[in-house]
Amino acid sequence: MDKRDDEGNAANLLQGADWEAARPQVCRSLGHAPDGGVALARLGKVLDTAYWQTAANLPANRDVRIERADGKDRLVLTPLEKLDDPPSLQALREQVASRLPRIDLPDALLEIQARTGFAQEFTHLSEGNARVADLPTSLCAILLAQACNVGLETVVQAGVPALSQDRLLWVQQNYLRAETLLRANARLVEAQSRLPLAQHWGGGEVASADGLRFQVPVRTINAGPNPKYFPGRGVTYFNFTSDQFSGLHGIVIPGTPKEGPYLLAGLLEQQTSLHPTEIMTDTGSYTDQLFGLFWLLGYQFSPRLADVGDARFWRMDRAADYGPLNGVARQHVNTARIAQHWDELLRIAGSLKMGTVGAVPLVQLLQGAARSSASSKALTELGRVAKTCFLLPYFDDPAYRRRILVQLNRGEGRHTFARAVYHSRKGELRQRYREGQEDQLGALGLVVNIVVLWTTLYMDHVLARLPDMGIEPKPEDVARLSPLGFRHINLHGHYHFALPEFITRGELRPLQEPDATDEQGSISA
Repeated sequence: MDKRDDEGNAANLLQGADWEAARPQVCRSLGHAPDGGVALARLGKVLDTAYWQTAANLPANRDVRIERADGKDRLVLTPLEKLDDPPSLQALREQVASRLPRIDLPDALLEIQARTGFAQEFTHLSEGNARVADLPTSLCAILLAQACNVGLETVVQAGVPALSQDRLLWVQQNYLRAETLLRANARLVEAQSRLPLAQHWGGGEVASADGLRFQVPVRTINAGPNPKYFPGRGVTYFNFTSDQFSGLHGIVIPGTPKEGPYLLAGLLEQQTSLHPTEIMTDTGSYTDQLFGLFWLLGYQFSPRLADVGDARFWRMDRAADYGPLNGVARQHVNTARIAQHWDELLRIAGSLKMGTVGAVPLVQLLQGAARSSASSKALTELGRVAKTCFLLPYFDDPAYRRRILVQLNRGEGRHTFARAVYHSRKGELRQRYREGQEDQLGALGLVVNIVVLWTTLYMDHVLARLPDMGIEPKPEDVARLSPLGFRHINLHGHYHFALPEFITRGELRPLQEPDATDEQGSISA
């Protein structure tokens, strides 16, 4: 970076000969030209095309109008109308829900373990591959106790060695930690991605991110105050949901700080087989610099904006004619600044891509230096172009806006389910140390993924049977099904860990007959 600051050293960016050697590989992997002039020419064409397309569609776009206030043009966007569920979708949901087997939560954990072997990812802290008898049973019990916030005492069973208190404490201390939870979660996400129904929902290229708040009533330094979300102090579990409904990653954040730095960290650090290239969030996570970083790294940043009426539209070419949008495109990007510091911007992106610097400290450093660092200012200018390239199709295409809304609703649905699972002790997080908080909320995310996978598996089984019954679901209705309903899963009590023999042979549970369904039978979308 420039001589007026020491961000490069402070942030552990690639330096000197290391950067010279890495530059060609970084440019190839990210698809950027090493020359700033060439890169800006390409970006300018993308921006111009977006303006011209939006301007051409404006006369027929009933959701957008140009208003003039205080001598300035601004785009006004009409909110999306709520789509009612068609009768065919309602009928399909009832058909699927009425046939799902009814089980207790331990059954789902044990069955998915038998089908995926996720317990193999839990290795001993110091003895590597050391195993003990019935380790999967112990692990499932611990995961349930953590996820439901009920404590180990609830799952202890006299006369069952795998569920004795001493065994459970020993397994928890030696097998349950961040790295094993991540590996087990990756195995679940991979299993979910192979199911035909999950592939119908999406290809894994899209993910959303949002924070789930937990009050922490015990004394701890890893919590922060926020009267809006907790009476005292709390944490945010910032998690990522794929378009296949699987949870990719989660980060525990003290309090409720700006989530932007953690947004990029979550994408770069997640270890599943899915590699989302588009990330969707609510308004609070976006900044111009974040748009710039996402663009440099090859991601599409697609936030749902609550204040689109105040959005600024930037242009690179002062002389470009955008027709009716000329008055809207009145902000001018300093392209000379971007070109001058292009190599520095590449170095930032390359350091993030290659993992030599953490996303959270780097983004925080860049945001703090936004007014004093030339490279930070250049990143802001670049982000303004990337943001405008997002805003124009956002205004132009209602299907794009609805796709963002649908994906964010999937993340919110997972939060609702997670709250239902984490039901005990008033839903409070009582771990004092950061590692304990991460392990418990990591277990919660893992259990939610287990139940989502179990439900998707059986929903897929039901859908495969429906044509034999003369029922042909519409593809558009299948795409709007959700595995986040949980009325078929008993989350409270009955914590017995025994797997039927036919499940160990790889068979599925028998489906329910529709007339056997009671009032608890429907799936919540």
